[in-house]
Amino acid sequence: MSFQVLVIPEDQTYNGYILKPIVERMLAELDKPNARVTILPNPKLNGYPHAVSAIRGDLIDRYRHFHLWLFLPDGDRASDLGFLESELAGRGVHLLCCAAVPEVEAWLLAGYRDRLSLSWGDVRQHRRLKEDIFEPFLAQFGDSRSPGGGRERLVREALANYRGLLSVCPELADLEGRLRTLLARGT
Repeated sequence: MSFQVLVIPEDQTYNGYILKPIVERMLAELDKPNARVTILPNPKLNGYPHAVSAIRGDLIDRYRHFHLWLFLPDGDRASDLGFLESELAGRGVHLLCCAAVPEVEAWLLAGYRDRLSLSWGDVRQHRRLKEDIFEPFLAQFGDSRSPGGGRERLVREALANYRGLLSVCPELADLEGRLRTLLARGT
């Protein structure tokens, strides 16, 4: 049976197109190229509080069979993630959390720093990253006719420089290290 990973975004509508390729690549780098990565299909989450409530609630009964859960929220709202991990561990669920700085869309943009009008440091601190930087970028370089508006294609291209992505998104590098440790323990 292949290693099964449930990815829980705050909002599956578009974030799944970014998160699934990143998690698949990370697992492939960790010698799990055949891992089955599933973006949470149901319920449809609507923001950070709803996601945390679902994680603590009915997701446990519905998705306990997954070997690992990854909660990958936007960092601008995330808090108490270590406590959430501990709480779920006490209930028999392997959960790792990684908050994107400042939002999940930054992980895609990290592969295109040379095309951005701001420095990477300014991007990582931007209060309206999605609206002011990501949406114009997607309109210019994405494909409005494809599912996700081209997010999946763009992130897969960005992953050609996977180590470069991790070097400018230290939270992703930390997640990879935590996953490496977890997998070495045989989880």
